[in-house]
Amino acid sequence: MEFIRGLNNVKPHHKGCILTNGKFDGVHRGHQAVLANVMEKASSLSLPATVMVFEPQPEEVFTPEKAPARISPLREKYELLRQQGVDRLLAVRFNAEFAKQSADTFVHDLLVDKLGVKFLVVGDDFRFGFGRKGDFTMLEAAGRRYGFDVVSTQSFTMHAHRISSTAVRDALAQSDFSLATEMLGRPFAVHGRVVHGEKKGRTIGFPTANVMLKRFKTPIHGVFAVRVDIDGKHYDGVANIGTRPTLDGVRNQLEVHIFDLSADLYGKPITVLPMAKIRDEIKFASFEALKEQIQADAAKARLLLA
Repeated sequence: MEFIRGLNNVKPHHKGCILTNGKFDGVHRGHQAVLANVMEKASSLSLPATVMVFEPQPEEVFTPEKAPARISPLREKYELLRQQGVDRLLAVRFNAEFAKQSADTFVHDLLVDKLGVKFLVVGDDFRFGFGRKGDFTMLEAAGRRYGFDVVSTQSFTMHAHRISSTAVRDALAQSDFSLATEMLGRPFAVHGRVVHGEKKGRTIGFPTANVMLKRFKTPIHGVFAVRVDIDGKHYDGVANIGTRPTLDGVRNQLEVHIFDLSADLYGKPITVLPMAKIRDEIKFASFEALKEQIQADAAKARLLLA
């Protein structure tokens, strides 16, 4: 799948496509139903199936404190879309300047002139252009004027109407991982590359693999019993996802203690699948109290995963 980062990288040979625009956060089964139909249309017209996303998402620019946690960061979203068979992913840089363009400019300059859209699939609540003045009705009128068809994602997802990124986030927030799996069509997982940490865990017999979470917010927080995939092998473990308040942490990160494994994991990609929540993240009065709790967490995780 081709990845196009930024409108400046849209070239003349990219003109002519079947396009769908949205967040596609999590690429859940509702999204998958839309994509299947987009690709079917693309195949019938011999045009590339293209997904356009705004990066960062508009809420992350205008109201970052209220922006929802991402189920899948951009890199993971790319991989999920590739697995669905999408031909191109266009990530449009969203900023205050982009938001100032008129709805007419968005349609004429981007959809028509740059992308040459022949068939457009968007949510019927899609808003675009300065002041969010552009809507589905305007797109339908533009389609008639410029010669492209417009359909609503609703026409593709009636059988999956209860599946949404918000519903997935709610399930994850409640640690209902079986429901999240059902809606995603796969288990929820956190992917990343192991980096050097402060190495305090090894001083108390619990060395951890540390992964920085490159997202403003995470959909899950706390201590979890987890499965860990490394180089095609599967392990059990206990993980903390959060800021580590006892150690005065600030940035969100994942720390996972992998049971019965002693290996140099620095630089390795790992996949962590939360299976059950043990407790919320809390600040302990001392490092010794934290150590005792970690021992209890590890014992509980082993029982939950047995």
